[in-house]
Amino acid sequence: MSKLDSKIPAGPLKDKWKHHKDHMNLVAPNNRDKIDIIVVGTGLAGGSAAATLAEQGYNVKAFCYQDSPRRAHSIAAQGGINAAKNYQGDGDSTYRLFYDTIKGGDYRAREANVYRLAEVSANIIDQCVSQGVPFGRDYGGQLDNRSFGGVQVKRTFYAKGQTGQQLLLGAYSAMSRQIGKGRIKMYNRHEMMELVIVDGKARGIIARNLVTGEIERHSAHAVVIASGGYGNVYFLSTNAMGSNVSAAWKIHKKGAYFANPCYVQIHPTCIPVHGTQQSKLTLMSESLRNSGRIWVPKKIEDSVAIREGKLRPENIKEEDRDYYLERRYPAFGNLVPRDVASRAGKERCDAGYGIENNDTKEGVYLDFSTEIIKKGKEAAIEKHIHNPTDQQIYDLGKAWIEEKYGNLFVMYEKITADDPYKTPMKIYPAVHYTMGGVWVDYNLQSTIPGCFVIGEANFSDHGANRLGASALMQGLADGYFVLPYTIADYLSADIRTGAIPTTSGEFDQAEKEIKDKVNFFLNNKGTHSVDHFHKKLGHIMWNKVGMGRTPEGLREAIAEIAQVKKEFWSDVKVPGDADGMNTELEKAFRVADFIELGQLMAIDALHRNESCGGHFREDHATPEGEAERDDVNFKYVAAWEYQTDDITTEVLHKEDLIYENIEVKARSYK
Repeated sequence: MSKLDSKIPAGPLKDKWKHHKDHMNLVAPNNRDKIDIIVVGTGLAGGSAAATLAEQGYNVKAFCYQDSPRRAHSIAAQGGINAAKNYQGDGDSTYRLFYDTIKGGDYRAREANVYRLAEVSANIIDQCVSQGVPFGRDYGGQLDNRSFGGVQVKRTFYAKGQTGQQLLLGAYSAMSRQIGKGRIKMYNRHEMMELVIVDGKARGIIARNLVTGEIERHSAHAVVIASGGYGNVYFLSTNAMGSNVSAAWKIHKKGAYFANPCYVQIHPTCIPVHGTQQSKLTLMSESLRNSGRIWVPKKIEDSVAIREGKLRPENIKEEDRDYYLERRYPAFGNLVPRDVASRAGKERCDAGYGIENNDTKEGVYLDFSTEIIKKGKEAAIEKHIHNPTDQQIYDLGKAWIEEKYGNLFVMYEKITADDPYKTPMKIYPAVHYTMGGVWVDYNLQSTIPGCFVIGEANFSDHGANRLGASALMQGLADGYFVLPYTIADYLSADIRTGAIPTTSGEFDQAEKEIKDKVNFFLNNKGTHSVDHFHKKLGHIMWNKVGMGRTPEGLREAIAEIAQVKKEFWSDVKVPGDADGMNTELEKAFRVADFIELGQLMAIDALHRNESCGGHFREDHATPEGEAERDDVNFKYVAAWEYQTDDITTEVLHKEDLIYENIEVKARSYK
């Protein structure tokens, strides 16, 4: 029998959440100030959770390693947030959002969680509007929507190209109000170093003050992990350079199962890598695929000429362009899901049609010329301009694009020195989001009692591939509308517990382990920097645990990462000291965790003998090169239990995925 109890409520799908809320235990308002809750991470998930729990009356301690919650990586989300409001009258509904999310995740997500996400999505928009989030609006003043990949309706609410920033400011304002009331104690520039478990329950954390270097003890009746995803295991990704897996990995090593680590989303519209010394990649919003057409030259000699600087893309005739997404997936075209678009771009570049003059010749075009002309003609008609000139059409079309995406175009031009209104953008897939994470049940609780995990840090809701604009939706759903109910059910047994002391042996031991590791890093007589090992790990991960995976490559990756780990612990050099700010020391702890996680990702990818979503095994592909799932043998969540520092000894637990409300079938966007 599986150790995993998902605690999915009985009854019809549409009634599960309501029925569950109706029968939960509660903490009365006059008892909530007897309860302490730690929230690690203050992005959309952590920020919304901290604000909501504090508003309800709990004592909240919130931790972020940034200098302010406003700096959380949620700020980088550009294109929008999904919600099933059907403002466009184009057939959207709670069920349609639920279905699209399950299908987009390649039938590897838990039905009940996804339906709940779709159900509460509409509330998120109302909440954010009431906070003053400036969503885009149409001519009549109503909230506007745009399309995103993997759907055939308009359900994505947006704030130009800065949706994440505006939503985060909304959550931060709610947090700030509670900080001002004293209900949230905010610990900026603090990093969680360890989870403390007392009598089998999560009862606190060890944190390091990143400014003074002081190691601190913090206790609580429950700990919430909202620390984001682990894309930086690849070194180069679209994530902020500080994004890491350490909080999630620390609780994994204390008993929280880690689920589906191999599910990594490769985003199709990233600015291509330009050199070996690059340390960060920049994403162009998926919203641009609404108006841009993706192509490469039909003739390989044209691609070669472009790479050599002998031919400009504007000079390639329409009939000599291969709009390969429109060709392969006519029903969805340029709006296929991210995993599908990314693999298609890789296939064209692998075949020699890449247009970027970098080390790997990888890049394709995202072209707005068709949309500029189309919108220019529409605007000319609206303005009663008869027989407009080509220049008038271009100017009117450019103005429409500028109003819709202007800040994104400015960002692209500043990075590349190309004007995307005239020259097509260069893009190529890059690591973006991670669908895997800490395993949680329906209540968002990990396998450690009292340790809850929300947002991208958990494995839930997206299956093997996330649809665009659903990350913000899940983060805010978990923080505003799910966790505040489910954590109360757990905390109802703690109203007589009293404050958790930090003087116990468990806190002593956890603090000692961290101090010992700090001393090791600072006194190790190594010769290579932390980044040296991170880059080596990233190179292995991208080439062997990236977009295309093979059994041979994964076995090699497992062995090579083991060697990197051995070299890291014997030869890493961390300068500076412990009593003050030391960014190299911060990185050392994080990269140590990335190395172990990277090995588990390869192990998970090797065990899953199928292709699904972001996990593409080249030995499990259809003749057309599409993903070939194995629903008979792999329709389950793979949850890994930590055993020892030898990651190859981790034990697999399976949560079978049962679909009672949708038909599991081949995932097609043709």
